[in-house]
Amino acid sequence: MAKTILAAGVAALMFMSAAASAADFAPYAATPPRGTSWQGPYVGGNVGYQWSHVDNNGAKPNGVAGGIQAGYNVQYSQFVFGGETDLQLTDADATFAAWKFSNPWFGSLRARAGFAVNNVLFYGTVGLAYGMLKIQNPLTNVMETHISPGWAGGAGAEVALLSNWSARAEYLYVDLGSSSFVLDSTNHGIQSSLLRLGINYRF
Repeated sequence: MAKTILAAGVAALMFMSAAASAADFAPYAATPPRGTSWQGPYVGGNVGYQWSHVDNNGAKPNGVAGGIQAGYNVQYSQFVFGGETDLQLTDADATFAAWKFSNPWFGSLRARAGFAVNNVLFYGTVGLAYGMLKIQNPLTNVMETHISPGWAGGAGAEVALLSNWSARAEYLYVDLGSSSFVLDSTNHGIQSSLLRLGINYRF
């Protein structure tokens, strides 16, 4: 997990550095018609990849994740604050010993805070998370699912494009709390790292 988080951090820093360089060289007049304003509501979608680890088991569910997000920003000079909610579907699963673990979906409700440089917004985010962990016996197809609360946090960079559209790259860590499963008489939770790309329409 530490290597995954380190790799995700390096990837995010590389994206942010490239975005900042592009913003430095782009003339101010070339920014979108909205200028540098991030104020107001937005909706969008995202897609990425998920790496996970299940508590008290060797399963490491990995897979593609994608979903939708919506939020609202308030801007004071170059400082941007707001909130965002998202809902994700994933095909992350893995089998260890007699059990298959998967995380079919999760969502979050997070605060965001960032700093705008020309048409680039650098931000951090943290808040509540919730989602499903499923355990299944592949031979009998007997399964058990639990929905658990948790927390999520991460960072990203978003670039304003033309016609109120923006694109972003984001790293998100999601920790869903453990609960007791009857099938294997063990407590399980799931921790995930996600790297994802998204696009938003800002109203």
